[in-house]
Amino acid sequence: MSRTSKIKAISTGAAPAASDSDRRMSRIMPPQAERDLYGSYIGRKTAALFLGFILLCLAFLVSVSVGAVSIPLKEVVRVFLGGGESRWATIILNIRLPQSLAAIVAGAALAISGAVMQAILHNPLGSPFTLGVSNAAAFGAAFSVMILGTGVMQSTAADAVSVTNPYLTSMVAFGFALLATAVILGISGITGASSEVMILAGVAMGSLCSAGTMFLQYFADDVQLAAMVFWTFGDVARIGWRELAICSVVTAAGGGYFLLNRFNFNTLTAGDETAQSLGVPVKRIRLCGMVAASCVTAVTLSFVGVIGFVGLVAPHLMRKTLGEDYRFLLPGSMIAGALLLLVADTAARLILAPTVLPVSILTAFVGAPLFILLLIRGTKL
Repeated sequence: MSRTSKIKAISTGAAPAASDSDRRMSRIMPPQAERDLYGSYIGRKTAALFLGFILLCLAFLVSVSVGAVSIPLKEVVRVFLGGGESRWATIILNIRLPQSLAAIVAGAALAISGAVMQAILHNPLGSPFTLGVSNAAAFGAAFSVMILGTGVMQSTAADAVSVTNPYLTSMVAFGFALLATAVILGISGITGASSEVMILAGVAMGSLCSAGTMFLQYFADDVQLAAMVFWTFGDVARIGWRELAICSVVTAAGGGYFLLNRFNFNTLTAGDETAQSLGVPVKRIRLCGMVAASCVTAVTLSFVGVIGFVGLVAPHLMRKTLGEDYRFLLPGSMIAGALLLLVADTAARLILAPTVLPVSILTAFVGAPLFILLLIRGTKL
């Protein structure tokens, strides 16, 4: 295999390093056969992504139709097409549609951020939840509730309780999440931006923010404590159209940046030395990727609260299905994360209907055993 072919294979992630038998086969395989083999490889991955997208669309229709009040699927389609009865349209367009779309956007954001963090850090445990970004957002919300006075509770038509100033709470949570990321990047920059330092710094920041949250909760009164706990319950139902638009724009921008760097992420999986020999600016890609992933995560968590395991489990499920090629792993992770959180949110509405569980409870109950199952089955992480 020529040097150019090696660079292409590594940068695309199309195939692992060739063995002696593979090299002998490549010498006797005609060019057309090689093209057919590569076309079959691309076709399988594309078909898997298309199937996942179809499943996501079906899950979306089901999510909008089920709940405390069941709506026939044909009525859901009629409302989307501009018809249908007004009583169904009110429930679908004002309550269920923004919630289902929020689950899709938040799941996609957390999943692609987790996939990028795992590529950058060369660590299968890389995710917004395990690197302390989620804990920092929770501490920011607790700080806003207790110090800035956003912890007065009220009842609304949509929620039994809500924070009186959710925008200020979200902004402070977003700021602390970015501050934690800045500290992690600063520490790693001083020590050479190695993946090991980033992981350890993230674990330390997560523990520090958790301790800070418990400190504030200890001195909080009953109302403030209830507000803190309410915010940390990750729930996509609290998102309105404005917040959904912000999350969608940030997720789309971050996803576009990650897809533009998909070949660089593929090269990073071969090791820093190999990536540098191929001209990839490893430190810049690692730092910029962490900043972008943390921004996408911080914006999402500031509106929906702490939702764990989506950014950890979804990339591993797609890695098992699609392999290590980030050309397909990144969009596959977005689809898997959106589907996982959408199904979890739908189930949370149905388990104790008409009572609605926060979706973060269900993702934790399902995500942890699923991840353990992947480990037991020997999934390559």
